[in-house]
Amino acid sequence: MAGVVELNRTDRVVVVGAGMAGAQAALGLRQGGWEGRIALVGEEPHRPYDRPPLSKDVLLGKADSTAFDVDWEHLGIELLPGRRATGLERGVLHTDAGELPYDGLVIATGAEPLALPGAAGAHVLRTLDDAMALRALLTAGRSVVLVGAGWIGAETATVARELGCRVTVVEAGPAPLAGALPPELGALMADWYAAAGVELRLGAGVAGVEPGAVLLADGTRLAADEVVVGIGARPATGWLAGGVELDARGAILVDERLRTSLPGVWAAGDCVSYPSARAGVRLTVQHWDHALQSGGAVAASLLGAPTPYDPVPYFWSEQFGRMVQYAGRHADAEEVLWRGSPQDASWAVLWLSGGAPVAALTVDRPRDLNQARRLIERGTPLDRELAADPAVPLKSAAR
Repeated sequence: MAGVVELNRTDRVVVVGAGMAGAQAALGLRQGGWEGRIALVGEEPHRPYDRPPLSKDVLLGKADSTAFDVDWEHLGIELLPGRRATGLERGVLHTDAGELPYDGLVIATGAEPLALPGAAGAHVLRTLDDAMALRALLTAGRSVVLVGAGWIGAETATVARELGCRVTVVEAGPAPLAGALPPELGALMADWYAAAGVELRLGAGVAGVEPGAVLLADGTRLAADEVVVGIGARPATGWLAGGVELDARGAILVDERLRTSLPGVWAAGDCVSYPSARAGVRLTVQHWDHALQSGGAVAASLLGAPTPYDPVPYFWSEQFGRMVQYAGRHADAEEVLWRGSPQDASWAVLWLSGGAPVAALTVDRPRDLNQARRLIERGTPLDRELAADPAVPLKSAAR
């Protein structure tokens, strides 16, 4: 990775990307004693804001803004909204509004939604403006087709049904959350769609979108007043070509302290690929908790902390009246252990390796998730019989 660059706490730091990771980086620097200038550059015209409420309170009309409750001016953090990064060279960030010199740079430009070929005119849900535009269209009686039964698809379907829309979700995979969970677990969630009055079409590819309809690969034509695409995201790093080292998917390669290949440049959030000693591979995580934690960690790294960044990945989703939470990484697990049954009001699944949990999925069992996360972090073996009893606190099953 990059050669070591020693910064003085009076140097100028520019943070490009004003989402959670960028905001936390700027806050962490100032609260950690950084005395120099800090500029927070955002492509959108809004003050830095939180994204998870976009698919919930904003779409429901309960909020028009999710701006962070931070007095940026009092902290001496300069906000530069409405500026798009266009390139990078050592010591200079190029934007569409001119050059910004820096002594230290944090890249936190996040991720951008994947486009669906042949879906011109379809909506995505990534920004506040996206949410406000879609909210105006989700009115009772309108037909909405959502492409992708992932986290965003499920959350948007939940809200659209609550607003009285007729909703169809189209998923190319064999089950909801096909990219995040084993198919047998995702299949359990298909019943949630039916119970909410949402038509779920699995194994259905989209051939194109035309005015008033979505065309499926098998020739089916689905009526659609509105089409929303949620098929994943990619790192928003196209502007960095040749600036720092990227992986094949466009994520910024960083070391254990979130330093890039360009001296004096760090990166955090959805746009990075970081080495995880816990997982034994590089990880790219595109969820709120990672943005929060890596934003704080990158500030600590600039301030000289030697601590490697390697948290237990965590994310959550509120869908169809349920709180779904996941922690860890189940890819290399040796066995699966259930706490309760999918027929219960709440249940959980643990993935174990060497008798210790490496991942957990919980449905309306937040206490289980919190305790599992700590057990995963410590690599604590479990008593399987106790761990399988949902009446026993998970921490009590630790050996």
